[in-house]
Amino acid sequence: MWTVVHSRFAEARNAMDPDSADALVQAFREFDADDSASVAVLWGEGGAFCAGWDLKFASTLSDHDAFQRHVVDGLAFPTGANPAPRGPLGPTRLELSKPVIAAVEGYALAGGCEIALACDLIVAARDATFGLPETKRSLVAGAGGLFRLPQRIPRAIAMEYALTGEFFSAEDAHTWGLVNRLTDPGEALAGALRLARKITERGPLAVRATKKIVRDGGDWPAEERWARQQEIMGPVMTSADAREGARAFAEKRAPVWTGK
Repeated sequence: MWTVVHSRFAEARNAMDPDSADALVQAFREFDADDSASVAVLWGEGGAFCAGWDLKFASTLSDHDAFQRHVVDGLAFPTGANPAPRGPLGPTRLELSKPVIAAVEGYALAGGCEIALACDLIVAARDATFGLPETKRSLVAGAGGLFRLPQRIPRAIAMEYALTGEFFSAEDAHTWGLVNRLTDPGEALAGALRLARKITERGPLAVRATKKIVRDGGDWPAEERWARQQEIMGPVMTSADAREGARAFAEKRAPVWTGK
């Protein structure tokens, strides 16, 4: 299990700049490549998850070219290529093979909300606050929030919050299904770690395959779903870990996974 703590700007509610975005991307790439890690937990130090892109930093970019280079270009798709490796908000474009849990205290706003939306699961304190307030600053939420939020909560509600930029509570987010678990204030990290430990007890090959099918399966043509699912799950069902799972059940003991 990995715990990724974004603390570079804790005093500024963990607002992001290019250096912190790059650091988060590097941490997540290392996590995904680490065979000994099966789940990551992302948490913001100092009582806030992330207040988004650092507008104070952006305000220092006095000329058009600097703003274009540091902000706009990071959000754009390079011509004839895959999306940029990070964009200004770090891991929102990464396609990780393993689950990531966001542990949200305080504010998850703008890019911070988009980072939480890029995670697979969210554990939030009851007094946490979410929102995409970009329109209040004549900006557009360009790090995935505008297509991920309508996938996670009712579309009309997502549209209202995206257009008005108003905040919404963790309690409401839980009601709509965006937040998996609510905790008392100050307990989001502990709650996320409990959920992560439960996942780490499961077969790592099965967890990765399950994530991929849940994440991608909704976009598969109906006539191809079963074949595509079989392609992903077949190697898991014939793995040594699958045999170990059956033996452990029969022997009434905890399984010992090898990831093979």
